[in-house]
Amino acid sequence: MLKDRLKDRRADRLKERALELDAADGLAGHREKFALDKETVYLDGNSLGALPAHVPARMADVITRQWGELRIRSWDESGWWTAPERIGDRIAPIVGAAQGQIVVGDSTSVNVFKAVVAAARLNGDDRDEILVDATTFPTDGYIAESAARMTGHEIVACDPADMADAVSDRTALALVNHVDYRTGRLQDLPGLTAALHAAGALAVWDLCHSAGALPVGLDAHGVDLAVGCTYKYLNGGPGSPAYLYVAERHQAAFDSPLPGWNSHTDPFAMTPGYEAASGALRGRVGTPDILSMLALEAALDVWDGVAIEEVRAKSLALTDFFLECVREYVPEGRVESVTPEEHGERGSQAALRCAEAPAVMAELIRRGVVGDLRRPDILRFGFTPLYVGFADAERAARTLADVLTDLP
Repeated sequence: MLKDRLKDRRADRLKERALELDAADGLAGHREKFALDKETVYLDGNSLGALPAHVPARMADVITRQWGELRIRSWDESGWWTAPERIGDRIAPIVGAAQGQIVVGDSTSVNVFKAVVAAARLNGDDRDEILVDATTFPTDGYIAESAARMTGHEIVACDPADMADAVSDRTALALVNHVDYRTGRLQDLPGLTAALHAAGALAVWDLCHSAGALPVGLDAHGVDLAVGCTYKYLNGGPGSPAYLYVAERHQAAFDSPLPGWNSHTDPFAMTPGYEAASGALRGRVGTPDILSMLALEAALDVWDGVAIEEVRAKSLALTDFFLECVREYVPEGRVESVTPEEHGERGSQAALRCAEAPAVMAELIRRGVVGDLRRPDILRFGFTPLYVGFADAERAARTLADVLTDLP
């Protein structure tokens, strides 16, 4: 009985702290900009960001007026043709890039292929090796292997922590995930990029789990090429187009393996010979997916006036508080955090190893706490600072404890 009373008091203290932290949160007002119900704690924004509430009305205009009334005229009059680079310039400050270096379009996988092949071509014929993050999201590995076959390179997989020592005068480039999709570990982008450059190699970064969650600093840290999706922390919608960053110093020599008509210097000349456009436009391929593209553009409005440094500070505070609540509530030995405690090594998610993970996540979702599962045993909780609060974190940990207690 005394044990239960002490447990209730600790829970009350954590609930009170959550309310105090939410009251002091400078980003708390942004939650109202998203279509979220009060009954659900949504901690899967690292897979699919929530819908910004104003997007449906904006898309109604795109469909009924721009497409329905203006039709073909919208390529010029509604700015459809320039959307890939215009939206790229909207993403640029979020990832620390100057204007004119990001183009939006195609999927992350397609952009990984462009970036890896182009980087291999940029670095000449005397380097025959591509380093690949051994813990990478599987598609990146598949694409890198295909690109290596195409360019005559050898794939060498290694842990990002060992990559600075593995790079050699044979290395053309390294493809690395900024944040590990499974554990939430943040890799050392500045240090690893510098180590690659010191050996004459190029750095290609996958930003899918970092863009919109923490400062990236592409220009400041001299990254060569980068790719990322827009449907996670950027809230662009399911299957929204990805983006490709090509540092300005590489643009003149950037040789895309997919030279589509949209990247031609004069697309409507329809000439049989290909002549690449200048700048980041070289990363374009075919006709843009306008509906998804413009939904993304509308979604990016929620970033107006938001400093990524403030987002990062809240992200770390949220994950700290969630892990504290887990330690307080969850029976000892039932879960193990695989997310680094060190702030400099942590993205914006908390990953817990749990033997009963599939059943636990299914029950969490049934009880209104939506995270996701990475088989066989990882419970993943993504903390999107623009709409997740500290009360959400406390409730998620408390519900997790209840689920684990109730499991047979």
